[in-house]
Amino acid sequence: MTFTYLTAGESHGPQLTGIIEGIPAGLTLDVDQINAALADRQRGYGRGNRQKIEHDQVEILGGVRHGVTLGSPITLVIHNRDHAHWSAIMDPTAPATPENTTRKVTRPRPGHADLVGGLKYRHNDMRNVLERSSARETAMRVAIGNVCEQLLAALDIQIVGYVRQIGPVPAEQPLKSVAEIKAVTAANDLRITDPDKVDTIHQLIDDTRGAGDTLGGLIKVIAENVPVGLGSYVSWDTKLDAKIAGAVMGINAMKGVAIGDGFEAATRPGSQVMDPIAFDQKTGYHRLSDHLGGFEGGMTNGMPLVVNAAMKPIPTLYKALQTVDVQTKEVMKANVERSDTTAIVPAALVVENVVAIELAKAILEAFEGDNLARLQDQVKAWRMEMNQ
Repeated sequence: MTFTYLTAGESHGPQLTGIIEGIPAGLTLDVDQINAALADRQRGYGRGNRQKIEHDQVEILGGVRHGVTLGSPITLVIHNRDHAHWSAIMDPTAPATPENTTRKVTRPRPGHADLVGGLKYRHNDMRNVLERSSARETAMRVAIGNVCEQLLAALDIQIVGYVRQIGPVPAEQPLKSVAEIKAVTAANDLRITDPDKVDTIHQLIDDTRGAGDTLGGLIKVIAENVPVGLGSYVSWDTKLDAKIAGAVMGINAMKGVAIGDGFEAATRPGSQVMDPIAFDQKTGYHRLSDHLGGFEGGMTNGMPLVVNAAMKPIPTLYKALQTVDVQTKEVMKANVERSDTTAIVPAALVVENVVAIELAKAILEAFEGDNLARLQDQVKAWRMEMNQ
């Protein structure tokens, strides 16, 4: 079955809408779990004031009956509570007037989509750009990703995303399992695996906020028990690691993606990068290390998938940088929109969910997925075959 999804909606519009096609019939969908993920996306030290307004809750409008997926397209909605303050400005049908264009944006922010988007689509008011290019859209990708995570869990696949570094401060301690990572990162508001760095990073974020600046960081996603052989080596566009890398780069503010040891592997000899192969009568083939992040030749090899991402600092600076007003061509300070000091904490969840989407998509491409029980049988049989 082909898996596709689409999101629609603006940051201050009435709602975000998502449509998913390809989720098998028979999956018991836990709406509370989706809402818990949406709540997690709004948390994290360094978030701005909008999170005090929005209390994201998903509404399912199609594709699910009595809590079970039907196999038909699933429609999800997340209402924007802040729209109440923007209803005239974001009205989809009323003609533009001086009264409802009071938040016009003509001073593009360096590093954001404002200027290039305005030039490309001939928008005189770059609010038309920033409303859609805003990271607010990722709330729907988290909702869709959590649906995929629930599907993966039904296939005994576990996944987690966490923060490795914020600004110049590394905050990663090696942990053994997804379950252990989830337990440690849930206990702090930075989603980091080194709790000893919490106070240091809190102070860094406070100092950065006081300076009107922003911070980026590094993210890691790990997925366990992924079936062998997802993806393919036969054509460049069938390699699953490439699809995952592209999907992660499609998240706002991401500037780099690496699989496994990534760029560090380029500095070492091959003997310290390749993962030796072993065989066990019970578990079949496996690797003695995981430097390649669970991929060989664009295919999953049964080891944990490791995806790393680098996020730039948010472009909206309260101490605004120089820009040019697109109407007057005068040099001015950039427009300032309500924003975060850092969004690296929720971004880790977004990257996790985007990887989950790509894994679900790969599984549904590889196996017949009209019905969950049939899909589970096929994946189980495939695992047995790959262990021979």
